[in-house]
Amino acid sequence: MSQTRGKYDFCIGLALAMSSSIFIGGSFILKKKGLLRLARKGSMRAGQGGHAYLKEWLWWAGLLSMGAGEVANFAAYAFAPATLVTPLGALSVLVSAILSSFFLNEKLNLHGKIGCLLSILGSTVMVIHAPQEEEVETLHEMSNKLGDPGFVVFATLVVIVSLILIFVVGPRHGQTNILVYITICSVIGALSVSCVKGLGIVIKELFAGKPVLKHPLSWILLLSLIVCVSTQINYLNRALDIFNTSIVTPIYYVIFTTSVLTCSAILFKEWQHMAADDIIGTFSGFLTIIVGIFLLHAFKDVNFTLANLPVSLRKDERAANGSLLSTYDCLNHDEESSTCVGEMQSTESLSARRNGSLSAF
Repeated sequence: MSQTRGKYDFCIGLALAMSSSIFIGGSFILKKKGLLRLARKGSMRAGQGGHAYLKEWLWWAGLLSMGAGEVANFAAYAFAPATLVTPLGALSVLVSAILSSFFLNEKLNLHGKIGCLLSILGSTVMVIHAPQEEEVETLHEMSNKLGDPGFVVFATLVVIVSLILIFVVGPRHGQTNILVYITICSVIGALSVSCVKGLGIVIKELFAGKPVLKHPLSWILLLSLIVCVSTQINYLNRALDIFNTSIVTPIYYVIFTTSVLTCSAILFKEWQHMAADDIIGTFSGFLTIIVGIFLLHAFKDVNFTLANLPVSLRKDERAANGSLLSTYDCLNHDEESSTCVGEMQSTESLSARRNGSLSAF
């Protein structure tokens, strides 16, 4: 009965995590459509300090969609392991990229398509190998987990490292080093996920009729979540304001997810119930998602499609063959030396232009 219940909760958590990614990914498209509509009307843009988007129903639809996604993500932690829910957040980037190619006329190049495919494959591998049983089911068990010496040491180190980065490293290197602000919001994010997991258990017990609101831990988790999320938003916005979004997004995903997996391993000890092949499969899926997200973002401005591939290969082949033939003719036909030199120079010029475009790529 317990095993059946565990699989049932796992499926609910998986469905909530995937629906969260769909809602959040779609919210970016709805907001962007609303802002573009305002720009066509000549209204002052949000980047210039305008607030006309508050009167645009598409923008509000995007905001509601994001809210629904965050609620679904919040609820997913109550049913499924953080090891599964957090990495699946990458699907929102994938959904946003696919929908933008259809509704915003933003081209998804070959690298982006491969990145989307790899993200889907990596997510599938993680779902197959993720732990399907949760060890913490009640608030009392959560209290015991939070008091575990291993987690206390981890949480203390996170707070100390964050304070050093905020008050010592940040003022000196935050404007030039992309890792400073991203590391702050990532490691703090690991604690926020733990708080969300605890509050999810509180909500489940509350619906079961238990007096969990009288337990001090419920309010401690809520206050800690507010502080952690506020800190995350603040420093993530700083990183996005200073550095390129295409660089911030994949780096933040990698560091944040790694921090959450580490925190989950220490707090919930989900990895103890996993076989060696499941652990390898989970890490392989995670790394596959990382590669997919990198390809999706790093080369999004490169105009390269599948149709360009055979054309470029044929040009390279013709340039190489032309160079060899011209060299052979020049060595064996002295009377045509001037013509050969011209052909060699033309071929070298073509090859140089081709190599130059590849270097830029």
